[in-house]
Amino acid sequence: MTTRKTLTLPTRAPASQAAPAAKAARPSKPAATRTSPAPKPPARGPRPEGRPPRSGERPAHRSAKPAPGMPAGKPRRPAPVAPAVPSGERLSKRVMQLAGCSRSEAEQYIVSGFVSVQGQVVEEPGYRVDDTASVTLSPDATLLAPQEVSFVLHKPPQWLDGVESDSAPRAPAGGRKPAATPNARTLLVAEKQWAQDPTQQAFLKRFAKHLDACVPLETGASGLVVFTQDWRVTRKLEEHLGEMEHEYMVDIAQAVTPEQLQAITRVLKDPRENLPFAKASLSSNTPTSTRLRFAVKGAHPGLIAYVLGKVGLPITALQRTRLGRVALGQLPVGQWRYLAGYEKF
Repeated sequence: MTTRKTLTLPTRAPASQAAPAAKAARPSKPAATRTSPAPKPPARGPRPEGRPPRSGERPAHRSAKPAPGMPAGKPRRPAPVAPAVPSGERLSKRVMQLAGCSRSEAEQYIVSGFVSVQGQVVEEPGYRVDDTASVTLSPDATLLAPQEVSFVLHKPPQWLDGVESDSAPRAPAGGRKPAATPNARTLLVAEKQWAQDPTQQAFLKRFAKHLDACVPLETGASGLVVFTQDWRVTRKLEEHLGEMEHEYMVDIAQAVTPEQLQAITRVLKDPRENLPFAKASLSSNTPTSTRLRFAVKGAHPGLIAYVLGKVGLPITALQRTRLGRVALGQLPVGQWRYLAGYEKF
């Protein structure tokens, strides 16, 4: 006969009765006492002038005082001013009404220098004119191909001849960029035109564009250089440059003896040197200085300096005075004139 074992479980008190007992078993915390904040130190007055600041004390800041006659406070920036709107109508529109032509034809008249406003030639089609302005069209105005001009310029020494396209030197590694050598092209402006120009032709801005320079000249030398818009002049200078005679005047700071002049001739004719054809002659001679004349076929920069260096004669000045049949004449240094129609190289 088997006997059954009974398992008795402890009885749990209801929640309502267990909560007070648990609260009673926990230890009670002492009630926190509320303390008053510590009193602040008395405020210090401004630090007297001349006394250094103490530890923990900020330096006194001086308030910026406004300038006499200026209101206190930060000045306000002035309001931006809108650009003025040009008044009047475009010059090209006025020329269209005056000549009864299209806009493109009117602009061609203007850039060709055939239009005057109040007696002054204006070359900008966008120039504004009012209703009272006097606009005239030259009776010689034409729509044929624009005129092409050529310049004869007296290049100053230590200026580029204009054949070089880039006159700005490059800075060496880790060094300062040297100053750029001035270019003779920058002298082709209205202010540099020779007052005694035989052509008496006015300068137009378009004349300074699309210019070819085909005849090189040493940077240290001065003299005649040519700039042209005419393709016929460019072709002549490029194809026949070696046949043209270039005349140079060379200044030497000592007297040249006949023996030294003969030595120059021997160097020029020496077959071992293989130099281009050139002749040297005496132009003027004093006890302290000499001027030599060189006639060279073609443009050969550095030739004269090489020949005189072989003889031991230092150059003080070098000037090209003639190119073919075109001479420099009395043209001042740094000025230009137009190549006249009767002049041929």
